Amino acid sequence: MSTALNVLKSSDFESDQDVRWCPGCGDYSILAQMKKVLPEIGVPPEQTVFISGIGCSSRFPYYVNTYGVHSIHGRAPAVATGLKLSRPDLSVWVITGDGDALSIGGNHFVHLLRRNVDLNIVLFNNRIYGLTKGQFSPTSVEGQITKSTPMGVVDHPLNPISIAVGADATFIARSVDSNIKHLAATLKRAAEHKGTSFVEVYQNCNVFNDGAWSYAQDKATRADATIELEHGKPMIFGQNRDKGIRLNGLNLEVVDLSDGKVKEDDLLFHDEKANSVLVYMLARMRRPEFPEPIGVFRDVDQQTFEEAIRGQIDLAIGKKGRGDLQRLFNSGDTWQVSA
Repeated sequence: MSTALNVLKSSDFESDQDVRWCPGCGDYSILAQMKKVLPEIGVPPEQTVFISGIGCSSRFPYYVNTYGVHSIHGRAPAVATGLKLSRPDLSVWVITGDGDALSIGGNHFVHLLRRNVDLNIVLFNNRIYGLTKGQFSPTSVEGQITKSTPMGVVDHPLNPISIAVGADATFIARSVDSNIKHLAATLKRAAEHKGTSFVEVYQNCNVFNDGAWSYAQDKATRADATIELEHGKPMIFGQNRDKGIRLNGLNLEVVDLSDGKVKEDDLLFHDEKANSVLVYMLARMRRPEFPEPIGVFRDVDQQTFEEAIRGQIDLAIGKKGRGDLQRLFNSGDTWQVSA
């Protein structure tokens, strides 16, 4: 960890590699905010590891001055789990995209979330395959015209937050690449969580899917199109903060606050510790009926995967003593092969 005599700076995490994303890509913003947050986390570069799979987002390890692994398509969670189990002292980040994590990597992604390994996942969601030049992805919207769907996407899109809720993830959040203060604060919250933290970032691919999240990025529309989740506070949104979210029986509804008939106390107050049913309801809030939530959906404490594994190892050592690998190799039925 950093000390008063060795205060970390953003420059400590600057890579000497040229950043090779398309000009205007939202990845630049995510990279900039990560470099801003890393010194605040206080873990030095030599104890930080970024692990990625395949995709535009997966270039990320080259662009930070830390250890990094550019692994194979969809398998970054498996690599990261093995590293964290063997080196629990490291700060481990998985950088992935909507195609990498939710298509070929879907199985690994879900099991990493449910196991609650103490690491951080940042999913860049641009609703398209960018590296392979514009095919539809698991999050592409129905009817979307892409190079692989000239007549429109017929698949129903996956909702990454809903998947995280279903896997009982202990930290779930969403931010937007252009909302830099919110993004930086969300990344820092994720790093502070003990267990698997998952952050979905609405990220613009200005070449193959420009404007996919324009309603959440544009300052003129985002106040009405999104709602910022704040723990313990009523769910209010709108340019004039005159609209809110209320729980009506088993359903959420948008209400008008301008006429005074509905009070703030009538609204749903966000609770990061709430049961997963309520969190799932928030995850399903979609335009145009609802504003889309950004911020921390869930933040709860739970035993981590590596704590449980190491507990078993300590128990086994207590019962049987430390193992002897050579003795194990030569136990049981053995034989020699003559020259």
